[in-house]
Amino acid sequence: MDASDNFDNGEYFMRKALAEAKKAYKAGEVPVGAVIVKNGEIIASAHNSIEKNRSVLCHAETAAIKKAEKILGDWRLDGCDLYVTLEPCPMCAGAIVQSRIRNLYYAVADDKASSREILEGGGYNHKTRCFEGLLSGECLGLLQAFFRERRKSVK
Repeated sequence: MDASDNFDNGEYFMRKALAEAKKAYKAGEVPVGAVIVKNGEIIASAHNSIEKNRSVLCHAETAAIKKAEKILGDWRLDGCDLYVTLEPCPMCAGAIVQSRIRNLYYAVADDKASSREILEGGGYNHKTRCFEGLLSGECLGLLQAFFRERRKSVK
């Protein structure tokens, strides 16, 4: 895939992240998916696996970052872009900034725990540019369906 194809401003890559989120949903995990892109190609993808691995560190973003680091042989992910279905939490935002990810595209904002200040400001040496809203309706619908089912099962 060539980066110049643009895939309708990243829709192609966000759809791949959404496919990862659907895997999480089927596994009983909060449906968040992520893909990391370099030079127009997906180099890593992941979804939440917190329950499976019994670790709070197994968010989609951190799992994708670990895979990308291994593939590139470096913790610096210069020139990489991250597509994720939900705005990253502060923990993941810190990992995104520290790994030097260039651009972050997320579908749904997290009004309860926004991490934009960490990503774009925060006084760090690196800043990650953020873009919100790509496929937001589909990604939000999946999240809402998951939590609706979870509430029903608790009753």
